[in-house]
Amino acid sequence: MISKAILARKIGMTQIFNDKGEALPVTVVEAGPCLVVQKKTVENDGYSALKVGFGDVKEGRLTKPQLGQFKKNQLKPKKYLKEFKMQDAEKYKVGDEIKVDIFQPGDRIDVVGISKGKGYAGGVKRWNFNRGPMSHGSMYHRRPGAGGATDPARVFKGKKMAGHLGVERVTIHNLEIVRVDSDRNLLLIKGSVPGPKKALLFIKNTVKSRK
Repeated sequence: MISKAILARKIGMTQIFNDKGEALPVTVVEAGPCLVVQKKTVENDGYSALKVGFGDVKEGRLTKPQLGQFKKNQLKPKKYLKEFKMQDAEKYKVGDEIKVDIFQPGDRIDVVGISKGKGYAGGVKRWNFNRGPMSHGSMYHRRPGAGGATDPARVFKGKKMAGHLGVERVTIHNLEIVRVDSDRNLLLIKGSVPGPKKALLFIKNTVKSRK
């Protein structure tokens, strides 16, 4: 069950120095504030959850059903909407804001995003296949080789081959929050996170404890 969660936008990477003088690679993300648009309850919906909005947007860029969710409760329109279950969803009300200060330095988090698109790629780049010899006239360097089986005389579904690489949902587990800037709604996360700059991210408490 999620105890802390927020929507964020990736800004980019940089490095900072800790108290020991060590350089730490960090990803800077703009986290929240997220607006509680709808509250699901066990009595009405069969489960407890929150639907939150993130990122300002003009009304003209939303469809009437999307806009209706905000006008129903006289809320400012948001570009992104996401629903997730939280342990303490009861303490939130429609119109409340979830801000970056729910996290503290040292917290362990999971970051969910869409990976960068890398176009059409061969097996070596896409699946880390080994290449063939590059010398002595082998004439076989990065080709996939035979792909079919002998008996059914066809290629099985799901076989690793060349194809589209990237633009997939990726979750990076157990990242550490290095710094929290509540004034500017910024989180500094040690390491890299999925997606290009300005990508939408979903940040939550980690499901994996560090051993």
